[in-house]
Amino acid sequence: MNEMTLGLSPVDEGAATQAFDTRIASSRFDARQKTTEQVPAVKGTTASMLIRFVYWFYEHRLLKQVKQKPMPHHIGIILDGNRRHARKRGLSDSGQIYQRGAEKLDEILDWCAELRISAVTLWVCSTENLGRSQAEVSESLTAIEAKIAALAHDPFMHEKRIRVQAIGRLGLLPASVVAAIRAAETATAQYSFMTLTIAVGYGGREEITDAVRSFVKMQARQGASLSDVIGRITPEAIARHLYAADLPDPDLIIRTSGELRLSGFLLWQSVHSEFYFTDVLWPAFRKVDFLRAIRAYQARRRRFGR
Repeated sequence: MNEMTLGLSPVDEGAATQAFDTRIASSRFDARQKTTEQVPAVKGTTASMLIRFVYWFYEHRLLKQVKQKPMPHHIGIILDGNRRHARKRGLSDSGQIYQRGAEKLDEILDWCAELRISAVTLWVCSTENLGRSQAEVSESLTAIEAKIAALAHDPFMHEKRIRVQAIGRLGLLPASVVAAIRAAETATAQYSFMTLTIAVGYGGREEITDAVRSFVKMQARQGASLSDVIGRITPEAIARHLYAADLPDPDLIIRTSGELRLSGFLLWQSVHSEFYFTDVLWPAFRKVDFLRAIRAYQARRRRFGR
């Protein structure tokens, strides 16, 4: 599996780590080859069990490694690859496609809670996505609505004290989706262990535009002249009007599916973020992939432009 990280050059983790990672990849390739061969069922089952054990061992090894170093406080994830994953699996039901993607949220929250990551922002639907076919948009938003509605009553959310909020141009969404969002926000408003931000109907340019518009409106209500407004425009002033102004900027942004771009995700906030790109499609994203992203982040030397 190919994966790419962007930012400062990672520190070499040593020949032993590289060799082990290579063996993992080789084992996975060999297992795939064996599925095309005519072998007895018993042998196939044994090989499958062996691969599962190797991945279990590797996952626990990675987990131990990353727990020894500082964690990112805020992770942003661009959830990409639902449709490509469906094509590879021969799925044609768009509702089932997006349902599988939505189910991955539970795992992400579990992994973040285990590592005590205090904020995670998931980009589930862009403003551009809303321009797709009516049927596809409907199926996507139905899956999003169902998942967000479930969060309000999910025992895990209340046990781990996870606060839910949504960002984006929510006015573009159906009323039922907005109602589900507000219910989840209300049910978890008092929690502070982790903040789950769901970016839906979101675009980075739109967020900046809306922030500037909000700032100007506030100044107008205060009776400020045009020259006063111009003089008061600063990065700090605009930042206070972003959708989630209370959140820290993301330390790490992960994008699945192999695309090497942000596509407008958190444009303002990502100025000093570290980026990690993996070719794993979103529904197939595993804990080991998540831990690899954390490990890559921990190997960076962050300078914040200095």
